[in-house]
Amino acid sequence: MTDELTVIYNDTCPICAREVAGYRRLTRTHGLDIAFRGLSGGDLARFGLTRRDAARRFHVMKDDVLVSGIPAFALVWERIPRLRWLARTVRLPVVAPVAAALYDHVAAPALFALHRRRERLGKAVPRG
Repeated sequence: MTDELTVIYNDTCPICAREVAGYRRLTRTHGLDIAFRGLSGGDLARFGLTRRDAARRFHVMKDDVLVSGIPAFALVWERIPRLRWLARTVRLPVVAPVAAALYDHVAAPALFALHRRRERLGKAVPRG
């Protein structure tokens, strides 16, 4: 086990890109070894994802295992000292199903709908 972590996210989504930019800053500040792969960067097949799959949810590849949704966020948060409390919180027995349901049925579908709309209108956020 190499303990590698790669975040796969929709870098064309302004909300997603901003959130991940914050994670990048924190990983640099703390000297953490987390890789980031944006949707627009291609090379998603090696993660077993299509562009559509990658745009639908937040994903993390950890030791060749693809994790998505709240468990993927928790994998990132547990590495960042300032966010470890959040990883522990979303893994609590009472919180975990609620957090997963909110992400799976509210946040992720809403962000994906906005993504599809931006694509239809031909708008994209530049990668940074």
